[in-house]
Amino acid sequence: MPEAAIQFSESSLTVLNICLAIIMFGVALEIRWTHFTQLLGQKKAIATGLISQIILLPALTLLLVSFLPISSGMALGMLLVACCPGGNVSNFFTQLARGHVALSVTLTAISSLGAFFITPLAFFLWVSVLPSLATEIKSFEVDLVSLLLNMAAILLAPLIIGISVATHLPRIAQKIAQPVRIASMFMLIGFIVAAVLNNQDAFAIHLEKVFWIVLLHNSLALAIPYYFSKALKNDEAVNRTVAIETGIQNSGLALVLVFTFFDGNTAMAVVAAWWGVWHLISGLVFSSILRKRKTATQL
Repeated sequence: MPEAAIQFSESSLTVLNICLAIIMFGVALEIRWTHFTQLLGQKKAIATGLISQIILLPALTLLLVSFLPISSGMALGMLLVACCPGGNVSNFFTQLARGHVALSVTLTAISSLGAFFITPLAFFLWVSVLPSLATEIKSFEVDLVSLLLNMAAILLAPLIIGISVATHLPRIAQKIAQPVRIASMFMLIGFIVAAVLNNQDAFAIHLEKVFWIVLLHNSLALAIPYYFSKALKNDEAVNRTVAIETGIQNSGLALVLVFTFFDGNTAMAVVAAWWGVWHLISGLVFSSILRKRKTATQL
């Protein structure tokens, strides 16, 4: 049976959907259609980033949930976050870490644009590997068509509009991009804080355990892709970018999906919400540490 649900009104869900749409619009304001083609000469770097995010992270997550003593709700929450596209602050952290910013933007563009289809497909595919989770997910009776339409509305449409504005009205896009992204980030954090305060008892049941689970999950999501890229003999700037693009996830999208299609499952929601807070902290620390280390171009 699904775990207890968090109390969440229809108006709150509408606000969360709007918030995520604004976040994606803000991300898209710094993307041009040319970003999908400008790095054609660096296919290895792009392939490394996409494989790391779409295959390596979910596979790592599946391994973790197979061995960790956690509830099915936590396991589903971890897999859902792992199947989401990169987070909207990954480009900032890449710049801070002296990574490959153009690659970061390109990976964000590709993963975000394809996420409306890839995220639900990948999630149900990975969940089906473990019989216990496959049985659990059936209890939610998720309508896949409704899920895809919802993803298109809150993810695909804002991205296409934002990219179009950035392409045809670059001056306006440049002026509003940063304010929109900052405002949307504070909106999401404020929303998470309000949700926690309104459901303190439900969150308290899971938060202590989730804190350590997310710390481990996120730490591995940053470290393993870095060494995966390094093993493939990519440039150091590429290694840093791949790590950040993989370890900084769009947990806001995961939160929307939990409340819309998974009955506000408490454990799933707590994992997604805490990921949304924690990856800002870990991303800042990780990027700051890498920034102090010289890349090959600085030697």
